[in-house]
Amino acid sequence: MAVFALIPAAGMGKRMEASINKQYLLLDGMPILARTLEVFERSPLVDGIFVVIPADEIPFCSEQVVKRQGLTKVRSIVAGGAERQQSVLNGLRAMEGTAGDDDVVLIHDGVRPFVTEDILSRATAVARENDGALVAVPAKDTVKMVENGIITATPPRETLWLAQTPQAFRYGIIRAAHEVADAERFLGTDDAMLVERLGRQVRIVVGDYRNIKITTPEDMVLAEAFLKERQQ
Repeated sequence: MAVFALIPAAGMGKRMEASINKQYLLLDGMPILARTLEVFERSPLVDGIFVVIPADEIPFCSEQVVKRQGLTKVRSIVAGGAERQQSVLNGLRAMEGTAGDDDVVLIHDGVRPFVTEDILSRATAVARENDGALVAVPAKDTVKMVENGIITATPPRETLWLAQTPQAFRYGIIRAAHEVADAERFLGTDDAMLVERLGRQVRIVVGDYRNIKITTPEDMVLAEAFLKERQQ
């Protein structure tokens, strides 16, 4: 079974308050998206990469990220949609004819550059034997459910996990889940949710608290610290 990476990076990054989309911000001289793609380029598990970005950014991404960094595993750069879910579906449709139903797809945020080979390996192994794998970490803080400013419940912290990516599935399963959601005009919060609503079981793979999604200026500070620590 082959393994493919699907990297959605079509967001506008308004919370970053930067003059360019967050995936192209430089992290120690290299665009965040390039650092993320480099992890999958180096991974011996991954056979091919599909990147999803805004349509008008395809030439820039091709020249300044893929070609400049020598990313030979990138099979296609796909135009994204209005929502992340549509972007992922566009990417899955672009994989038709390349990915078989039992091949594993690792869906990973383009602005999570600190994912490790160990996480990719464990997520892939779980996805091969189950309906899906969700990388996540246990919640550190107590979580409150609130309505109109009033606490309505305090879920047991030991039952709460914070979802990360990659989220890994066999191609046939995740393609079907996205096509059903699209036909029913259902918008979920992540890919695992679409698989769950089909009655399938997604297993947790323990992630890493450093596997952050860079979305705010504060995240950039953390990212620079993590990168410096890794280099040392």
